[in-house]
Amino acid sequence: MTTPQLSSMRTPAAAGPWSASPARELPTEARLEAVWARHDDEVRAAQALRWRVFAEEMGARLNPLPGSAPGLDVDLFDAHCEHLLVRTVASDDTPARVVGTYRVLTPGAARVAGGLYSETEFDLVRLRHLRPRMAELGRSCTDPQWRTGGVILTLWSSLGQFLQRNALDCVVGCASVTLRDGGTLASNLWHQLRKTHLAPPELHVRPRLPLPVEPPASAHPVEPPPLIKGYLRCGGRVLGPPSWDPDFGTADLPMMLRLADLPETYRRRFLSA
Repeated sequence: MTTPQLSSMRTPAAAGPWSASPARELPTEARLEAVWARHDDEVRAAQALRWRVFAEEMGARLNPLPGSAPGLDVDLFDAHCEHLLVRTVASDDTPARVVGTYRVLTPGAARVAGGLYSETEFDLVRLRHLRPRMAELGRSCTDPQWRTGGVILTLWSSLGQFLQRNALDCVVGCASVTLRDGGTLASNLWHQLRKTHLAPPELHVRPRLPLPVEPPASAHPVEPPPLIKGYLRCGGRVLGPPSWDPDFGTADLPMMLRLADLPETYRRRFLSA
């Protein structure tokens, strides 16, 4: 694993990992820092947070690699990814604690890994011309007590600077929507976003296990889950209809975000000078 500077898009957006918690529950004194994992124990801290959120909170059926320690979400791509952590700053009486994570699969690492995680869910053949400067974001989540704008901004600022440092133009990933309502939200959201935020046809991808998406029974707009809303505000686009992920119990929308499409407000916030 390479060693990025200090400062991976499986994004379980509707299931809670990015939703804001009531203000009375949020910590107020601890300071936060963003770091890129340099040692195995830091990667394991991210994998432990992912296990707590995905398996214990969301009820996902994870299949860790054989030999993995209990309580860790470990897959084939982890060894090839850069892992971004947001953690509390240690004090004299309180150790540092990882409260947010993302992982990034760079183009070179994707070649070594044999492809992108997103390719297990979508046929990405139409994106092949973008591969040399395209990274994949995934496995993002935050601790339930830290689902605040501050953690998200800290993560995205470090991600933006990483992409810029490594001359990467765009990112792709799977943005997940819960199916606990039987798929109504996912279906309605797809039909809404295909009218407002669909990428051009030459960038469309196909789900390997398509989610049945019936036309909405009502014309009323639906509220995108928090993380998808964040991507859309930053200029993100949906690349096609959702795939069904039976292990996570989610509908996964393929999404792309180009740095060139960042509005000026977010460009100043997330990119270095």
